[in-house]
Amino acid sequence: MPTEQLARQLAAHWIDAWNSHDLEAILAHYAEDVVVVSPVAASLLSDPSGTVRGKAALRAYFGRGLEAFPDLRFRLLDLMWGLSSVVLYYEDHNGTRAGEFMELDADGRVVRMFANYGSRGGAAAGAPEARTP
Repeated sequence: MPTEQLARQLAAHWIDAWNSHDLEAILAHYAEDVVVVSPVAASLLSDPSGTVRGKAALRAYFGRGLEAFPDLRFRLLDLMWGLSSVVLYYEDHNGTRAGEFMELDADGRVVRMFANYGSRGGAAAGAPEARTP
């Protein structure tokens, strides 16, 4: 079970890794058999399921995302933690808000992640902006 302190450390390191565009630091948070489901993956990978399976595939997906969005930056807005999971709620460089549910293994690595996106500023209505990974 992640404690508040561990959840905050994970979130800070995750945000820092993405903001530095350090692919290896980003991938350090994920287990080898990770499964990621994201609307961005559906778009970038031309796969309607939006599912990325395994760390090798995740490396390719995240690498492609970093290339596609060279100005990518995240700002953590909120954090929640549960028995074996965390939820990061953040805003990207365009003001688009996202919530990522991350199920963790016993070592604190992400084994399953589901990304959810809102529109700019978290507004419930309006056309969705271009999403980032």
